Amino acid sequence: MEQRIAEERIRRLFELAERRFPENTELSNRYIELARKIGMSQNVPLPSELRRRMCSSCNSYLKPGKNCKVRIDSKKQEVNYICANCGEVNRYGY
Repeated sequence: MEQRIAEERIRRLFELAERRFPENTELSNRYIELARKIGMSQNVPLPSELRRRMCSSCNSYLKPGKNCKVRIDSKKQEVNYICANCGEVNRYGY
């Protein structure tokens, strides 16, 4: 039961981060940090569609074209998200 509530809160924090990103990037990054803390404390993994929206290194909200680059590597069959804040490359297979 607590895990279901934690997942709902995580999804809600990601929605708030997306909504607040254009006007206040620091607040959206804080929402992502809180969502990650909730996930770790309740032992709930972040869903894969939400994990792609955050940098694994600096925990900032990633918005393609604004603060990250998206590159496709067809040889390795992966999508690379390059964070503009820290330069970390997050790789996801397809």
